[in-house]
Amino acid sequence: MKPLNAVAISLAISTSTLLVRASVPIIVATPQRMQAAMKMVTDAQDLLEKGDVAGAKRNVDTVIQRDPTVWPALYVRAQIYSHEGKYDLAQKDCNEALRQDRSVVEAALLRANINARLGKYPEALREFDYLISLHPRNVTLARALSDRAWFRATCPNASFRNGQQAVKDAKAACSIMIWKDEHMIDTLAAAYAETGDFNSAVQYASQALAVKGISTHSTRLFQQHLALFQQHKPIRS
Repeated sequence: MKPLNAVAISLAISTSTLLVRASVPIIVATPQRMQAAMKMVTDAQDLLEKGDVAGAKRNVDTVIQRDPTVWPALYVRAQIYSHEGKYDLAQKDCNEALRQDRSVVEAALLRANINARLGKYPEALREFDYLISLHPRNVTLARALSDRAWFRATCPNASFRNGQQAVKDAKAACSIMIWKDEHMIDTLAAAYAETGDFNSAVQYASQALAVKGISTHSTRLFQQHLALFQQHKPIRS
């Protein structure tokens, strides 16, 4: 058997208002024979982040056609489908990735966010709670806490909102990431807005905007959030 090389794949969920709040690097033990496929997956992720959705999909479709068991390709394609609003197809790819490897917490997180987007709030919350109970590695735990905080702060259904719990989750996520993740800081701002503490919401939205290297898309999004908080309005997804 050929030795395995640990290949770090940065599988960042698209930073649209749709689902995502941050990036999660996934470490995949990759046989040498699969390194070409993994490169195509990472290239697809890069293309997706740059807005070349068609190019990203060509890459992952090529990988999946050659070997449908390469779950990172399924996960990236799920992101692409989510970006396009094709939630049923995105869920199908998440389910298949998880069928192949139940430890792919990132795919389960994406599925939870899709359920929230589709109004399947009980399913979304159950999955968030379960994933956090697994105590995954720190960066993934931070993502899960932040995603649950966003859900608790912005859900259109008031019975699922809990501002105090959202603040607690978002603070924990920011602490894990040493207060360097702008999306998690923005989530904390949204959580404070849900509690009615708009001064804190404005403070943290401004802090998110001040993070070094923030993207143009994120800048526009956080400015929209800041404007809401300044008007004493919370965010509703």
